[in-house]
Amino acid sequence: MQNRIARAIAIGLFAGLSLAPAAYSQSPSQPLVLKVANQGDVLSLDPHSLNEAVQLSFLNNVFESLVTRDKQLRLGPSLATAWRLKSPTVWQFDLRQRVVFHDGASFDADDAVFSLDRARGEGSDVRSQLATVKEVRKTGPYQIEIETSRPNPILPDVMSNILILNKKWAETNNATRPVDRRKGVENAATFKANGTGPFTLKERQPGVRTVIVRNASWWGQHETNIDEVLFMPIANDGTRVAALVSGDVDLIDPVPLQDFQRVKERQGLTVLQSAEARIIFLGFDQQRDELVGSSVKGKNPFKDVRVRKAFYQAIDIDTIASKVMRGLARPTGGMINDGIRGFSADMEKRLPYDLDAARKLLADAGYPSGFEITMQCPNDRYANDSEICQAVAANLARVNVKVRLQAEPKATYFPRALKRELSFFMLGWSPAGFDAHNLLFTVLASPAGAQGQWNFGAYSNLQLDDLTNRIQVETNEAQRNRLIKEALTLHSNDIGHIPLHQQMVTWGAKSNIDAYQRADGFMLFKWIKFKK
Repeated sequence: MQNRIARAIAIGLFAGLSLAPAAYSQSPSQPLVLKVANQGDVLSLDPHSLNEAVQLSFLNNVFESLVTRDKQLRLGPSLATAWRLKSPTVWQFDLRQRVVFHDGASFDADDAVFSLDRARGEGSDVRSQLATVKEVRKTGPYQIEIETSRPNPILPDVMSNILILNKKWAETNNATRPVDRRKGVENAATFKANGTGPFTLKERQPGVRTVIVRNASWWGQHETNIDEVLFMPIANDGTRVAALVSGDVDLIDPVPLQDFQRVKERQGLTVLQSAEARIIFLGFDQQRDELVGSSVKGKNPFKDVRVRKAFYQAIDIDTIASKVMRGLARPTGGMINDGIRGFSADMEKRLPYDLDAARKLLADAGYPSGFEITMQCPNDRYANDSEICQAVAANLARVNVKVRLQAEPKATYFPRALKRELSFFMLGWSPAGFDAHNLLFTVLASPAGAQGQWNFGAYSNLQLDDLTNRIQVETNEAQRNRLIKEALTLHSNDIGHIPLHQQMVTWGAKSNIDAYQRADGFMLFKWIKFKK
């Protein structure tokens, strides 16, 4: 498969600045501290609490999984050194020996079994990846078996972000169950961490700063020369860019699109840019009989496909891409892109932007004068997220749909979304394992336990559900791809969601920073260093 995402990784755009930060120079006795600013914070240090990229990206520096992905996103060993399919429903994993947690405890099979059971248990937000797991059992001090309820040939692929905790530490700290963002349940794992990863937690001040230091006892080989990472949220775009330009921080994520050119042209700064494996899309509450925050009473207009299609055709995606996203987004009509297993090019065709067609669809559905609706969006998660929602609201006003926009930080947005309290909303998704089945099972399938866990609008098509189950066990690649295409076509015809675009990963850094940018947008500090 041709993978445009992999080809685009780590494109560096260099230029120069009058007030350039000086080349790195520091006494050998001083620690090398990397200062990083993100538009949002890590919401919890519990690795099973939120299936969100910024969260998982940061925690992958502290914790590790059984399997991992390299710079080219190829699957490889981590805390497991080998794995094999013993039978159609049993995977065996051989675990790495002589690995220690940050508190000095040794890693073994008990920790692996405990962590996998915890990750697939109640309250976990990553349990959809382990939904087929029937039992995890210890078969030796450094060996486990995972039995699935039905064949799952891609199980290792979706386990690269199932991070491992120390069982004894979790028991001692009353953190045997995950922090549950839906219910507001917290425990020690919210602000403490004990992993096996290349960095260990030094300080945690939520909303202010989190400090991690290089783990000298890590079993792997450090490519970095960084001694310490200071990670801080700076939500305001201008403030974040100013911190980079002034030299107060070394690396920012993301570069605000309106400042992209300015940062690019500054001497001593670098912009790293690549296509991300993420699609940004809009969703509808299709479950309630009456929408929350709508002028329509006694019924839910989003249950009518004509209304969903009208919204789709009222959105001027090309103008959003060129003006709001400043050309740093690729419009698409598909829910996956060409870096995802199961992709085919004809999935990307969009419905045309057509205001007359949208007005007619609304009139045919019984809303010739439009209606009022509340739209919820994060304002610190995706590139120009609230600006995109403002543009969508302006587009819909042209077909007499009045949108009341509620943009809020992801710290409050995602808990509400996970409780399905949203009416018309934004989401982005990069499938776990880079396989279309994860999108189908987690985002598009009818909500039922781990299935449809991130299907915030409760879209439901039983035929799609059946196809998703068949894709899960299909081993013939051609047949599997045909089933994926059939399922995604059903969803497209239903207008289950409105795909918008594939966004770009954009980091800004001092030119003395050598950073590797992976297509999933993860910032892994073991691959970042100060140039000599």
